[in-house]
Order: sequence, then structure tokens, then C-alpha cells
Amino acid sequence: MQYDIKPGIKGLIFDLDGTLADTMPYHFKGWKIACQKFGANIDTAFLRKHTGTPGWIIADEIIKKCNLNGSVTIDQIMDEKLIEFYKEQHLVKPIIPVVEIVKKYYRILPMAVGTGGHREAVERTLSITGLAKYFDIIITANDVENFKPHPETFLRCAELMKIDPEFIEVFEDGDLGIEAALEAGMIATDVRSWYDSNW
Repeated sequence: MQYDIKPGIKGLIFDLDGTLADTMPYHFKGWKIACQKFGANIDTAFLRKHTGTPGWIIADEIIKKCNLNGSVTIDQIMDEKLIEFYKEQHLVKPIIPVVEIVKKYYRILPMAVGTGGHREAVERTLSITGLAKYFDIIITANDVENFKPHPETFLRCAELMKIDPEFIEVFEDGDLGIEAALEAGMIATDVRSWYDSNW
């Protein structure tokens, strides 16, 4: 796929899960197994709605949605989910049309990753997919106070890239991330139609 960035763009920000890396089937499987261990159940629509949300917020939403108050903690669900996700993380593949943009503009424009993922999982995914070498700036859920759809993640990237938000194009696969990019005053590009997701 041939894609040229928008005119006037001076920097690029990429979401990770579902944008640079096809992790979502493994994240969903991890959440599903973790929930089942505590007698709860979620569907793909629930997770799609929370795409870009940090895991501890998703865990809290699961507790509320499935009436698990008092029977399980956020940390317990998170720990189980991460155990399951890490079992299959080695299978994660890069999303080629998006990675082609990264390679095309590498060393030409500043680039960053702005994600709602947990830092350890993010760094492992970047390493597994061979993408770590392309990004010096990585902002995760561990680095901000406010999460997507709040623009802080992307604004922190812009600050470190030393580029005004209006000159940045953001690549995203989640409604919350697209909202965050627009709120930050950046150009948002939705990559969901660029590849077939199997979750």
C-alpha cells in the first residue's frame, strides 16, 4: 500500500496495539481467560469500546460490568490477563501497511509511539516485532496522568519531538485515540480499513 503523509506534516505519532502491531486478538484472549477465572465474561464489542484504554481501567470496568465487586481486585484481573498475554505475545506480527510508513519516514521525520499500553508489554511488543529501533520516544500509560481520549499522551510525544501539534499526523485504530489526536490539535488517520483484523 502506498501512503503519503498529509502536506505540511513535520512529525508522526503511532499508536501501538492494533496500529503498529496486531496484538488485539491476543489481548482479547488474555482478558477473556482472566475473566473466566473469576466467573465473568466479556465480548469483543466491550474491548473494542475500550481500545486505547490502560489495562487497569479495563479491569475496573470489568469488575463493575460483571458485578465482581469484593470478589476480585483490579490487580488480580490484570495479573491474570498479563500472564495469558505474555504466553502468546511471541506470536504478534507487525501491521505491514503501517510499518511501511514507519520505514519510509525513518530518519526523515521525528516519530513517536503514543499508547495506552503498560510499558513492559509495550517494550516487549516493539522488540518482538522488530520495531524498537525506529522509536526513541515512547509514551505509555505509565507516563501520563490522563489517558485517551484525553490528549496528554500525544501532547507529551509532541513536546519531546519539539513539534507543534498542528504539524503532527497520528495513526490510530481506536475511537478514543482518534478523539485524543483531534483534541490535541493534530491530524488523525484511522488505519482500521488498512488490514483485516481477526478479533
